Amino acid sequence: MRRAFLAVAAAALLMTGTAQAGSARAAATPAHAPRDAPALPRPTGGHPVGMTTVHLKDEDRADPWVPQERRELMVSLWYPAKKPSGTPAPYMTEEESRRYVESNRAVVPQEVPSDVLTTVVTHATVDAKPVTARGRLPLVVLSPGFGMPRATLTGLAEELASRGYVVAGIGHNHEAVGITFPDGRTTGCEACPAPDFPRVGAERARDVSFVLDELTGRHPKWKGGTLIDTGRIAMVGHSAGGFSAVPAMLGDPRIKAGVNMDGNFRFPNDVPLDRPFLMLGKPGHVPGGGDRTWDETWSELTGWKRWLTVDGTEHTSFGDMATVGKQLGIRLQPLDGDRCDALLRAYVGAFVDTHLKGRPAPLLDGPSAHHPEVRFHG
Repeated sequence: MRRAFLAVAAAALLMTGTAQAGSARAAATPAHAPRDAPALPRPTGGHPVGMTTVHLKDEDRADPWVPQERRELMVSLWYPAKKPSGTPAPYMTEEESRRYVESNRAVVPQEVPSDVLTTVVTHATVDAKPVTARGRLPLVVLSPGFGMPRATLTGLAEELASRGYVVAGIGHNHEAVGITFPDGRTTGCEACPAPDFPRVGAERARDVSFVLDELTGRHPKWKGGTLIDTGRIAMVGHSAGGFSAVPAMLGDPRIKAGVNMDGNFRFPNDVPLDRPFLMLGKPGHVPGGGDRTWDETWSELTGWKRWLTVDGTEHTSFGDMATVGKQLGIRLQPLDGDRCDALLRAYVGAFVDTHLKGRPAPLLDGPSAHHPEVRFHG
């Protein structure tokens, strides 16, 4: 886990390559970004993307890692917008970037500036007005890997928002190297020195339910909360965020479907789950492979399910770092970084389109000649 985390940090921080910013509609370049700043891939949907953040505090719950505090979360929201606002959405704050860089100086050269992650080009604009929808919009909750900032799933979030979804990326407090709050404080990863992964899964499940309450209750904490269709909610996570989808779904029937992107199922696999679930991982996550938790969980999935692996990928391939690494000349996996990104968007997009929008997705029916890297195991 630590080695994978450092690999992500190295890819994100060695930012010396070039990138194309994309169309005027899609690209959102920070004002201070250098001309050769890395850019996330352009969303393929028909909507401009808006982005905002909300600070949530659960006064009824102690923080599991710092019990003298109440549980606080930062949530990034991406959504289809009427038109761009003109203010580019940032990737990370300066302090988040600094902590991410400095915590990984063992693999990051000293000449790499600590604020480098503030320059990443996104494709959303801050507080753009949401679209006027005929009906309410489905919601996808994103949960990042352990120790990972929520920003590392921004590309997938922007893709889904451009295709008509509201997306909520959760920053689980004290489970990332840096999370900045509106009052200027930035917290660190108190849970990292001795991670208790079953507890991480249980606590993230509680986080997700709390976020759903706050976004969809009678007085939603985000003014666009009334757009959310509470009958169409999915959870998608990477690594720890992926295995946390199981306890989240078991504990909250509002979550209709789930995706685990390459996370070992570090949660008891002994309770049947009867809702749609996608297991999407690197080649080592095959039936009978080294991680038996996938086999154990598969047997407890009693609803619609798929088990897919992608040839040429590694743990860090399921997020922004695959394509960013390519731009920087850093090959994180045998498969081309842009191809990793395209496959992730295609298969996760097909899954939520099928289970939240009711659209047929032949891509999930079996192997595709157009996607030969993706192998079906069930």
